[in-house]
Amino acid sequence: MPIIETHVLKGYSDEVKTRLGRALTDAVRMVLPASPDAVTVMFHEMDSADYMRGYEHKQPATPLPDPCDTIRAYLGAMEARELDKAQAMLGDGFVMNFPGAQGMTTLQELIEWSKPRYKFVKKTYEGFEALQSGDATVVYSVGTLYGEWPDGTPFEGIRYIDRFELTGGKITKQDVWNDIAEVRTQG
Repeated sequence: MPIIETHVLKGYSDEVKTRLGRALTDAVRMVLPASPDAVTVMFHEMDSADYMRGYEHKQPATPLPDPCDTIRAYLGAMEARELDKAQAMLGDGFVMNFPGAQGMTTLQELIEWSKPRYKFVKKTYEGFEALQSGDATVVYSVGTLYGEWPDGTPFEGIRYIDRFELTGGKITKQDVWNDIAEVRTQG
């Protein structure tokens, strides 16, 4: 029965501590065969006056947003063509790779590339998963696509997987896999 004791500065919300506790529980379960009920996480909160580093008392760091919420908001902004809102979620060096198009670095490139492929496309989400991989947070979005081909014919039920990397809460990479080409050639 693993017990994790974590020391944090006072000031983090209950929501942030819950997110941290869940992440620590999941980290243990990736290594040890334990059910969630077998993992105990305890928070010890400290006043900033009781903590120093580098000759200075410190304040709690600003927590990063939930990465799955960031990706949901980004995908929603893209579907609504709120490009300024979507752009604000992108980090330095952003790159996206779509089937048949590698290394696009701007949202406008994506829009131009997609024009001959479909009139519009939207997503039905089946799930989001997040994990930490080195310096990047990785989020997978899985579900199906629906929309209209350029001639106005509707389509639906096309499988997709998007893999995103976030650094410092900003999206730096998007890799896309879907069956849109296979479905299009069958139609």
